[in-house]
Amino acid sequence: MAIYHHQCVLRNRAQMMRDAIRFHDFTFRLPTRKLLFGERALQEVLNDMGKEIQKLEAHNEVESWQRLTRVLTHEIMNATAPIRSISQAYLNDSKIKNSSYAEGIQAIYDTSSGLATFVDSYRKMTQLQEPVPTDVNLAQFSNKLAALYPNITWEINISPKESINIDENLLRQVFINLIKNAIEAEAKKIAIYYNHGTLNISNDGHIIPEDARKEIFIPFFTTKTTGSGIGLSLSRQILMKQGYILSLSDHSRQGYNVTFSIE
Repeated sequence: MAIYHHQCVLRNRAQMMRDAIRFHDFTFRLPTRKLLFGERALQEVLNDMGKEIQKLEAHNEVESWQRLTRVLTHEIMNATAPIRSISQAYLNDSKIKNSSYAEGIQAIYDTSSGLATFVDSYRKMTQLQEPVPTDVNLAQFSNKLAALYPNITWEINISPKESINIDENLLRQVFINLIKNAIEAEAKKIAIYYNHGTLNISNDGHIIPEDARKEIFIPFFTTKTTGSGIGLSLSRQILMKQGYILSLSDHSRQGYNVTFSIE
């Protein structure tokens, strides 16, 4: 009877993991207690595999968006360049200046120039600088960041000995983007902490809506009325280029609403 019950438990575990993969929830981690040593080893491998699948999925998603962005920016720039050039030439023509056509042509020029500027900003997503990794002391790094935002209440819980090998300037760019987003979400306190190889940053700003959680790393997606939708996507690409993954955690630190993790 005990053997039958144990097999039922294993069957239920298999079903839960199948459902997790089906619904693209790769954060699953099932407990290993009360398992035989061989079953425990298998479960630990499956738990770790979830993280690896998540990384591969994120990597493929980023590559797809990079290819699409390259095509779109190239085509849009090719289309807007002659419009800007021709409209500017007309605006410099003495026959057009102060005529009834000037206002309309100016609107065409301004719109095409604005679109070109808009598209050019997204070229960052396909032209990232090559990282120069060094051993970055995380406690010192976090304290320097906190000093830049004195109006925020900071909770930094990192051992003075903890460090990771990464490009410090690029990591700073990622954190500044996350902090900026938190402040725009009316956060008053931010926590940075490191445990089990994962660097976390939490804030008490507005909760990210459930229907937006899976979309926030997609380029151009934003929940803000004036947002560009590039910050989180660019941050994820910066970290992936160095072997790390930026993700939105399903569980936040007590007293906080949103947590991003780097691992």
